[in-house]
Amino acid sequence: MVLFLGLIFFLLTWCFGCAAHATLLRNTPGPDDSVAGFWIGLWHGFILPFTFIISLFSDINVYEVHNNGGWYNCGFFIGAAMILGGSASGASAARGGEDEGDEEEEDEP
Repeated sequence: MVLFLGLIFFLLTWCFGCAAHATLLRNTPGPDDSVAGFWIGLWHGFILPFTFIISLFSDINVYEVHNNGGWYNCGFFIGAAMILGGSASGASAARGGEDEGDEEEEDEP
């Protein structure tokens, strides 16, 4: 019973540790006196796969913390969805990779 409660406590602590929180640097200018907006977020979403790989080996951030909030997040999400496939690739995989209109009809004699 103690082991079970310990496991539950660990899992809850782990889950709450991953919860989203407010960005303290939101709407504050970065080192170059700028705040990232929608277009920078879109660009960062486009380069996400490359930035992630580089971030594993160096001190590069994937996400700009000096942003204006919702518009940056929106651009980042759209850019990442466009590059990573978005919902279109998931829908195609669920159908088996074929569109409904692509089925060949057989002619009856």
